[in-house]
Amino acid sequence: MLQYTIAAIAAALAMAAAVYVQLRLPQFTATPLKLAVARTILFAVGIGCGYVGAQMYHELPASVLAFIIGFGVVHLPASGILFLRGQRGERRS
Repeated sequence: MLQYTIAAIAAALAMAAAVYVQLRLPQFTATPLKLAVARTILFAVGIGCGYVGAQMYHELPASVLAFIIGFGVVHLPASGILFLRGQRGERRS
């Protein structure tokens, strides 16, 4: 049971990173095309990592949590970059 609790916490943190990136990305992206490309890349890589993580488990709750963690972890570098850009007051690029 503790494993599911820890995985649920990790999944919540990973999804928070994904939501943060998706909300902040428009503020730092110059054109709608660049925004669409960035979101598509993050989504595709997130789905891929989530799928690989989910394949490691046979129980449904564990595989769903692994998928969410894999999807969210892809967004962690982008969330750090966007946070730092916001702190620096950088403009769109």
